[in-house]
Amino acid sequence: MSSITDPSAWVDAAARNHPARLFLKTPSGRQYSYASLREHTGRFAAALMQRGVVPGDRVAVQVDKSPEAVFLYVACVQAGAVYVPINTANTPNEVEYFLRDSQPRLVVIRAGDRGLLEPLARNAEIPHIETLGPDGSGSLRDLAARAATDQLPVVAADALAAIVYTSGTTGRSKGAMLTRANLASNAAALVAAWRFTDRDVLLHTLPLFHIHGLFAAINTVLASGSSLLLLPKFDADLVLRHLPDVTVLMGVPTHYTRLLQQPSLNRELTAGMRLFVSGSAPLLAATHDEFRERTGHVILERYGMTETLINTSNPYEGARLPGSVGLPLPGIAMRLGAADPGVVASATDDVRPLEVTGPNVFAGYWRDPQKTREEFTADGWFKTGDLGRIDANGYVHIVARAKDLVISGGYNVYPKEVEWELDAVAGVLESAVFGVPHPDFGEGVTAVVVCKADAGLSEAGIIDSIRTRLARYKVPKRILLVEELPRNAMGKVQKNALRSTYASLYLENRVRAEPLVP
Repeated sequence: MSSITDPSAWVDAAARNHPARLFLKTPSGRQYSYASLREHTGRFAAALMQRGVVPGDRVAVQVDKSPEAVFLYVACVQAGAVYVPINTANTPNEVEYFLRDSQPRLVVIRAGDRGLLEPLARNAEIPHIETLGPDGSGSLRDLAARAATDQLPVVAADALAAIVYTSGTTGRSKGAMLTRANLASNAAALVAAWRFTDRDVLLHTLPLFHIHGLFAAINTVLASGSSLLLLPKFDADLVLRHLPDVTVLMGVPTHYTRLLQQPSLNRELTAGMRLFVSGSAPLLAATHDEFRERTGHVILERYGMTETLINTSNPYEGARLPGSVGLPLPGIAMRLGAADPGVVASATDDVRPLEVTGPNVFAGYWRDPQKTREEFTADGWFKTGDLGRIDANGYVHIVARAKDLVISGGYNVYPKEVEWELDAVAGVLESAVFGVPHPDFGEGVTAVVVCKADAGLSEAGIIDSIRTRLARYKVPKRILLVEELPRNAMGKVQKNALRSTYASLYLENRVRAEPLVP
């Protein structure tokens, strides 16, 4: 396990001990050593400080994936700033809420979005706006090029490092506060659990705006002094082309189903690979088995969430059980909480809410102490909101999500947020959003809607009405018009009944693969 407990020291250690070692390369041929990484992040950190950013200030970022986007994240860590990643697919009304709530000192956006987002930033009283493009161009890079590197601040381990927004089933999105100690401890645990060394090269296909692609991937590479090949996005052909150049791939289940659709995926192509990791959504046992048969590799599943980073992992050495998310990582403990009165346990399975404790667990929700108190037990364990069981060997099995979260293509979709937009459509009386099995995305976001009799609404018309209000991955793949929603005796919508009724909606006819663009 890495002995470095301050994430800002990762770069210095690698640059000092192995300055010429490759940190990052791209398919287009751009390459950066660890010495180059230290130089670039130092200049980016100096640019932040030149704009008045001091430890504790928030820096909100909505930019495309690029080496410079990675440098900016690392620079925020070095400067003690609080990094606030924003999904590039979020619409202006979604971004406006994040800006107003986090109150950043600086926001970094794509140059093409400046005309649209600058008024929102100005209304949110954000002092500075900079731009950063996918090719690295923009006002932030220009500022960094002119900035003189300065002494970086010393920041306490319990200081905030990031605020990552995660919606709940009710209310607005909440900002999960992750500390520097959270990031450092989790990276160290993953380096140990997944046997990362400086000889590894990670094929990075994930977005940089959530914990999988940002913290599990980038931090693990930094903490181990290894390297990464940064792809702009997941593309099955491009991934297969570069598999001989790497040793590790981190993906979501949809990535693996897409790879299995490629005839060239075989044992010879994956012979140099050391590890395939899957997370962010359940991996079907059929996918697990087919991948093993085609490649000889057993995919390693893990379990994490925004508030806790990565909690559990199937073992590097030992049984990787299909359908299980494995064992708690070193230093982390999981337990079953009090029985949920809405869940009936079978004679053999003790299904209860899962709770977790450890140095990975976040500091609470930004500016929401009441919600923070509600989500922790009296003795300090975090309530994950997931229902599961722990078998006799300690393996954790996720059975259901108590909060009705839908995970589609690796992206979290919170039904209440989609229902707000559906219910705002003229002529819609009420709606219910849920997830059902989807052969390509794992789960398909699905809605049932009750309309006024004379509204004249159609599925296509409703989708058009909400398309500009929600990120693409949140828009339901199907909207079904019904006369009424199923309810229990207390009047609560029975989403379990809806999931059961429409369980085969996307499975009856094999759906065409859609682009993995949020």
